[in-house]
Amino acid sequence: MNGPSELGNFLRVRRAALQPEDVGLQGYGVRRVPGLRREELAMLAGVSPTYYSRLEQGLSTNASEAVIASIARALNLNADERAHLFNLARPEHSTPKRKTASKPDHARAGTIRLITSLAGTPAVIIGKRSEVLGWNALGHRLVAGHLDFDSPERIADRPNMTRLLFLDAHTRELYTRWQEEAVRAVSSLRVLGGKSPEDAELTALVGELTVKSPEFGNLWAKHPVKNCVSGSKSFQHPEVGGFDLDFEVLTPPDDSGHRMLMYTARPGTAAASALDLLARSGETRTPRISVQ
Repeated sequence: MNGPSELGNFLRVRRAALQPEDVGLQGYGVRRVPGLRREELAMLAGVSPTYYSRLEQGLSTNASEAVIASIARALNLNADERAHLFNLARPEHSTPKRKTASKPDHARAGTIRLITSLAGTPAVIIGKRSEVLGWNALGHRLVAGHLDFDSPERIADRPNMTRLLFLDAHTRELYTRWQEEAVRAVSSLRVLGGKSPEDAELTALVGELTVKSPEFGNLWAKHPVKNCVSGSKSFQHPEVGGFDLDFEVLTPPDDSGHRMLMYTARPGTAAASALDLLARSGETRTPRISVQ
């Protein structure tokens, strides 16, 4: 995911989503293409039309923070979109970096012990490419009970939450509001891509999903951006039926890119009963702890 080209794509998509009246401009006549014209956006941002065009074309990679901030204001970006724009436009991304093979990622043993201790709370440890690095027994049964519990420990078999959502039939049936979940997944992947534009494995994942899933390709082209850290998800679980859970994404204060996805049910609700039933059904297994 090359920085300059992704910057241009993002700017074009966001400019096309704005109408003149959205930003206080008078629209005249029928427009051949939707959204603001480049010169209109440039005027709102206080930059020359030529310079803004070069940004969209990926020909300028040294925009100042002041210019990027002005463009963000002109595009009416929210906080997540603004942060994403700055990630895409950072000057250091303009210099090609030597690509080296990345080492397989692993969850810390302490993190595994932490989620294992939360026996009544479904928890999944996710890596910086949405790959599953570990889960506790209830987390496994909730989101991927049809997969081998130990699969996150085997690099070749390691599940990926986004790949499962778009390419795995069991996972697709799990989410009642699948389209909402799909937008959330692509939005999060966009945030990850903006932070790591040189990540070859992340680029390969996006390429694979674009080829294999037209739905992913259509969503990816719309360039949604949102740092999804909390909310609710609606499940239709094959073992315990339908229920809604709240979720929280906790990020450790380091540069690992790991996240802990944790689900909770409000006490006394049908969802709480469903989780309790899921915890008691079948065998419960304890993750093996291995210090990496």
